Amino acid sequence: MNLVTIILLTGVAGLSGVVIGYFLRWLVTLSQKGSLELSVKQAMLEAKDQAQQITKEAEEEATKILTEAKTKNEEKETQLKKLEDRLLKKDELLDRRQTDIDQEADSLKKKAEEIKELKEKVSQLAQDKTKELERVSNLTKDEAKTELLKAVEQESEEDLIVRMRKLETTGAERLEQRGRDILASVIQRLSSSTVPEVMATTVDIPSDDIKGKIIGKEGRNIRAFEKATGVEVIIDDTPGSIVLSSFDPVRRQIARVALENLIKDGRIQPAKIEETVDKAKEDISKIIKEKGEQAAYEAGVLNLDPRILIILGRLHFRTSYGQNVLQHSIEMAHLAAMIAEELGADIQVARAGALLHDIGKAVDHEVPGTHVEIGRRILEKFGAGEAVIKAMQAHHEEYPYETIESIIVKVADEISGSRPGARRDSVENYLKRLKDLEDIANTFKGIEKTYAIAAGREIRVFVKPEEITDLEARKLAREVAVRIEQELKYPGEIKVVVMRETRIIEFAR
Repeated sequence: MNLVTIILLTGVAGLSGVVIGYFLRWLVTLSQKGSLELSVKQAMLEAKDQAQQITKEAEEEATKILTEAKTKNEEKETQLKKLEDRLLKKDELLDRRQTDIDQEADSLKKKAEEIKELKEKVSQLAQDKTKELERVSNLTKDEAKTELLKAVEQESEEDLIVRMRKLETTGAERLEQRGRDILASVIQRLSSSTVPEVMATTVDIPSDDIKGKIIGKEGRNIRAFEKATGVEVIIDDTPGSIVLSSFDPVRRQIARVALENLIKDGRIQPAKIEETVDKAKEDISKIIKEKGEQAAYEAGVLNLDPRILIILGRLHFRTSYGQNVLQHSIEMAHLAAMIAEELGADIQVARAGALLHDIGKAVDHEVPGTHVEIGRRILEKFGAGEAVIKAMQAHHEEYPYETIESIIVKVADEISGSRPGARRDSVENYLKRLKDLEDIANTFKGIEKTYAIAAGREIRVFVKPEEITDLEARKLAREVAVRIEQELKYPGEIKVVVMRETRIIEFAR
């Protein structure tokens, strides 16, 4: 068997295998197609049954919805019919009422016309009567009235004069008595005692050994303390106490607080003294704020600007003829309120005007002008109200009395200041002399601070070392002494001490 024969046989065998495989594939496909058609037919039957079921359920649901809608529609129709019947009845009622109103309006109109006609008839009759009287008396209406009044006046002139004089006298006496009753009642209702301010403050110490520390080596501690506070420290043989003396109550208070803190701390030396005095000044500032708020609360004056309260609190450390100005103002507020209540005036305006009448004294040594004018500017700046300003500005008659409250404030000021023991004229003059001493020295250039001590017998002037030389300091002392001799009257002599101190500070880091 050759190669060609083998190849032919191999080809025939392969072709036969392909034909047989295709035939078998066709048979398998026919069997699968029959099964798929059966599945499709089965699914179609099931879908048809399901569609029929859904259709049936939908028809039942639709029937139910239609039934419910029909029922609701019938109910709404019934309600609408009832509403329509009610509206018809209301329309009929309104028509009947409108008819009645129209009838009443016509009746009132007719009555008004009848009244008008009657008035015209009465007026015409009165005119006719007046004309007839004028014709009979040969006088007009005005002439008859004048004649009648003249006759009555002539007959009763003497009686009227006597009665008017009696009423005038009685009225003046009654008014004067009423005024006295009001003032007596007010003074009796506010019978508080007045304690005049003193010129010295005593500080208790735990032991007399502290006195040596306060004096310091060669007196440097006491000199530093007096320079920082501006008060005179009196250390004598009195056990358990040290006296601080100054005409300025603010300085005394700062010195007292600072000294008490130094004694508690135990470290008394110049640097610590300056630090403690600065801290005491901050504490006094807090006290000033608290005193202002407390005074406003006690006087019953509310809604004041906080800045006004701070300035008001400074009056706690201000005196007038030995009388504490803040206590005087609070007392005046109570007096003014009671007088305003008796006279029917504005109580709150009277209270505020009396409490703030001397507020300018808190800064009169810093701002030019009278304390009344300074106070007006302060109250205008911080919105105190025009009525309050008018009430306070006339208490020294610098401005006219524009309101009854301004008169009340003036009266309250006189009552508070004129009570026995309330004021001391000699103390006020003494304080003024001490202040004048400091003011004279402060007019020169290069002055850092000035303190009048030793009851006005000595004035200490601290100069700025960078502006004043030692030679100029000597010249300044003489100039201050000459000015004091020329401008002030005083017993004895006044010692002028000019102090120039140079400090150089450097830090090692």
